[in-house]
Amino acid sequence: MSWVQMLLFVSLLFPTSLQSEIRHYSFTVVLKNTTRLCATKPIVTVNGKFPGPTLYAREDDNVLVNVTNLIKDNVTIHWHGVKQLRTGWSDGPAYITQCPIQPGRSYLYNFTLTGQRGTLLWHAHISWLRSTMHGAIVILPKKGVPYPFPKPDKQKVIVLGEWWKSDAEAVINEALQTGLAPNVSDAHTINGHTGPVPNCSYGGAYNLHVENGKTYLLRVINAALNDELFFKIAGHDLTVVEVDASYTKPFKTDTLFLGPGQTTTALLTTDRGIGKYGIAISPFMDTVVSVDTFTGTGYLIYNNTLPSIPTTMTTMPPVNATWKTLVFAESLRSLNSKQYPANVPLIVDHSLLFTIGVGIDPCATCSNGSRAVAAINNITFDMPTIAILEAHYYGIKGVFTDDFPGKPLMPYDYTGVQPTNLQTMHGTRVYRLAYNSTVELVIQGNSMLAPESHPTHLHGFNFFAVGRGLGNFNPAKDPKKYNLVDPVERNTISVPTAGWTAIRFRADNPVGVWFFHCHLEVHTTWGLKMAFLVENGKGPDESVVPPPRDLPQC
Repeated sequence: MSWVQMLLFVSLLFPTSLQSEIRHYSFTVVLKNTTRLCATKPIVTVNGKFPGPTLYAREDDNVLVNVTNLIKDNVTIHWHGVKQLRTGWSDGPAYITQCPIQPGRSYLYNFTLTGQRGTLLWHAHISWLRSTMHGAIVILPKKGVPYPFPKPDKQKVIVLGEWWKSDAEAVINEALQTGLAPNVSDAHTINGHTGPVPNCSYGGAYNLHVENGKTYLLRVINAALNDELFFKIAGHDLTVVEVDASYTKPFKTDTLFLGPGQTTTALLTTDRGIGKYGIAISPFMDTVVSVDTFTGTGYLIYNNTLPSIPTTMTTMPPVNATWKTLVFAESLRSLNSKQYPANVPLIVDHSLLFTIGVGIDPCATCSNGSRAVAAINNITFDMPTIAILEAHYYGIKGVFTDDFPGKPLMPYDYTGVQPTNLQTMHGTRVYRLAYNSTVELVIQGNSMLAPESHPTHLHGFNFFAVGRGLGNFNPAKDPKKYNLVDPVERNTISVPTAGWTAIRFRADNPVGVWFFHCHLEVHTTWGLKMAFLVENGKGPDESVVPPPRDLPQC
């Protein structure tokens, strides 16, 4: 099929309104020698950039991204937070909605940003390639539609990440061979830069140049693999106005908290005249799990600031500052205005309880005879070799089963005394939902081996975080404290250490296989994942579009 024929086919499948446009992007996946921490290594990039190019569009625009793979590894790209209404073929997780793009091949991702505006991200969704293969998605409001907050003078994208001296693929492959946890990263990055580092004369830093008396809209994205992060700018407060491309009631804070895959958009007022102020990111970990404690730094520099003026630095929260994360989470509320209502499902069709945590399985090929695993309801997800969405669409048998349990098969004291048997069950299981049904999902962290905060991501939907707490969820008492009026709307939410989070959503994205997983990449690799299979509704507008002709083959 020629490009002209392809575009005609796309225009027929996705007619656009008079206001919307078709946005074309070309992403070429290539290796690029990159120097950080005084060492150079080849990294996987899009178009040779780290972070990758920012994808700009407006609400309701149709986006076409042609991805060409010029590296030796298979690749896919996930458009994190894009709802993909009826376009599950473009969601991107390998072997869930598509087979990977093989070396030398291309695939045209095609999706419409229906009813979405704000900050999201894109990233590789296979193995650990997203450590360097990621970038921002900026969805502007429709032309003529104002922001529901003071109009900023300028906008800046700030992407947070992690950096390994070694090849990240080698790091996880070694861990899988030994059965142990992978090595933590060596540094944190701000727009690809670590800032000054010990024992390295060059530690390039990100510089944010600003004018006095202006308002900047900062679009902050946590693209790190495994670290939840604090973000601060010395001497300046930030006013949060949106998270995960959903508007919030504005609130002022000196510290942002973002889990991997989360975005926070905040207003910054530059009112200090002149000066140089530190920008810093540092990790959060309130348990015994190892974490990269390196503080990534950058600088906010006012125009006309002399080089001799000393930098005003900031003090970061302690690594185990649980209180700081809870205050930030509790401050987030949906805008819930007439134009942007919080349509929280009040009647629930499916009431689910998912326990999440890690375990230990025997492993004859591992060096110590066992392997770290992770699970939901004690089921470690086994990746198929054929994409589940394709298997479902064509009726291919033996790829998956639809018997994922809606509750733990063997209830116990999830945050108390743990079972002595740390082994998990395995399977490629999905949970089936009727189109337009409503779901309440309580995500319960357990204390198996070590309790830990889990940022969990749901593909294909936004959800409302209606409740959270520490300890075990109490179905008789805790729902009485739910916020069903203006809970924050997100696509990725942190489950507190040895605690729980309750979310609600409407399954209005038809014939999709929508991945649900921990966004700590180590836990995803270990199997803390499952998928929801949403059936078609009535008629073509409630059904998935046919698979594209260039859909990659396994």
